[in-house]
Amino acid sequence: MKPSAIPMLSLLLLGLVVPVGWAQDKPKTEERPSVAVQTTPVKVLILFTEYEGDKKVKSLPYTLYINAADSPELKPGWTRLRIGDRVPVYTGNNSGFTYLDVGTNIDARAAYTGDGRFLLNLNLDRSSVEGNVLVPMQKPPETNVQETQSGSFREPIVRQFKSELDLKIREGQTVESTMATDPVSGKVLKVEVSISVVK
Repeated sequence: MKPSAIPMLSLLLLGLVVPVGWAQDKPKTEERPSVAVQTTPVKVLILFTEYEGDKKVKSLPYTLYINAADSPELKPGWTRLRIGDRVPVYTGNNSGFTYLDVGTNIDARAAYTGDGRFLLNLNLDRSSVEGNVLVPMQKPPETNVQETQSGSFREPIVRQFKSELDLKIREGQTVESTMATDPVSGKVLKVEVSISVVK
């Protein structure tokens, strides 16, 4: 090889290597400052109370601790509570039983509105099993069942209550947010909610 060809070959190889080196450099991305959500810890008490007429038959309290955003524009994450049982239900086929989830599910989040109140979002889902319940039914017109037996039958049933709430509530205030009547049993369910700042 001629001596003058060596510098030419070196320049050619350098020209091939330099673009590869440039391609490996990552382009600089614009760094965005992370915004920390300012929060206030609060304690939320949710009380389910069941009545038969004027008689209180059941009272179920639930407490959740939530980091409430210091502005209603900031949407904090949900705090979730799940408690209950898997209840066997006879199906009458070869498998015999299936299982139903029965209990209480609560999703909650809160934000401070700036006027001394909190905006509290709640999703409530409560179910319970009651056995040997008299369930009303209509007699099919083609049957010859006696009238005394056709008006109802006794079976275990699963009661269910669902509600989505958006409440504005002051610290220390207790609100009766919901009252609902079960269409079969006539039992009344009341839901009370209160909120307080954790010191």
